[in-house]
Amino acid sequence: MAEYVIIGGGVYGSGVAYWLSQNGADVRLLEAKRIGNGASAGPGRRGTRANGRDLRELPLVRLAHEIWPTLHEHLEVPQFFERTGHLLLIEREQDIALCEARALLQNQYGTETHVLGAGQVHEMEPGLSQNIIGALHCPLDGASDHTAVTEAFANAARRAGAEISENTVAQRLEINGGRVDAVVTSNGERIEVGKRLFILANAGVNALVCDRVSLPIWSRTFQVLLTKPMQSKPFKHLMGHASRTLALKSEPDNRIMISGGLPGVWNAETERGTALEASISANLADAISVYPDLAAAEIEVADADHLESSAIDNIPIIDRVSGVDNALYAAGWCGHGWAIAPPLTQMLVEWALTDTRPALLAPFSQDRFGAVN
Repeated sequence: MAEYVIIGGGVYGSGVAYWLSQNGADVRLLEAKRIGNGASAGPGRRGTRANGRDLRELPLVRLAHEIWPTLHEHLEVPQFFERTGHLLLIEREQDIALCEARALLQNQYGTETHVLGAGQVHEMEPGLSQNIIGALHCPLDGASDHTAVTEAFANAARRAGAEISENTVAQRLEINGGRVDAVVTSNGERIEVGKRLFILANAGVNALVCDRVSLPIWSRTFQVLLTKPMQSKPFKHLMGHASRTLALKSEPDNRIMISGGLPGVWNAETERGTALEASISANLADAISVYPDLAAAEIEVADADHLESSAIDNIPIIDRVSGVDNALYAAGWCGHGWAIAPPLTQMLVEWALTDTRPALLAPFSQDRFGAVN
């Protein structure tokens, strides 16, 4: 038996294991494959941005901006976060008003944000296409190495006494009298839950809770492209775009990540994803239209191997399992839960230890959908 059992060894499961262990709790984490294998894995780095966020996530992003720069010190590892700032690029006049509204909202929630004119954005990034007429600038945004972060959380949790079981598939829950008594694994092991169960397996959450609640989430995989090393780094900021499905990041060794949310194709039998040639071409064409120097880029990696869960309203669902007092779950990260992981994992632990939902998590309740059973 463990006091706290966690299903899922991505950044959320590993983060919760760490914060719990720091509080002296008895923790066991179950990961179906290996730590950081699923949505927390993949090539390149992950953006940690406020720009363009749903307003319900903005208070969490403000807290994340405070935590990310020094998180590595708590985990006793080298720095894994780089504060680059984020530019949401504008090509169309009709998008300027939208970005002005976003800037107003983000500033009201405590995240410094500016709308830049053409001259300002081209001074900051001289290689931009002349089609770019402005940008929404959030200087506190940045990027972090997701593999390093997830492994650092898990290793720090182990040092604090957590037991982490890789290649351990949670198959079903034993629920009696309104509480989870145990998790039963695919090899028949019965792991008793002393105090609380966390179900943080991302795309695997629905299968474990569907007997209790039907969630408006589904799974999909997104394409990520990584170039071969270029002669020089063409830009320094994290990039998004107001009207194109495009995101750009500078990676080590002058490589460039090109992404933004174009879908790949997932094979449920092989548990592998495939990037589509048409999407690869479209993503690269958009990147070149924004940064003409990327015409010289050669794609080295086209990855769609990491399944994400998406909620119908594009923000996560974080709640108790219906009718089960001692089980919390989180799912539906929509491909951008990474940035808010540091404060949110701490809040999940606070919820478990105090049995009180933190106020900032109330907007993510399943109740926002009405009757979901």
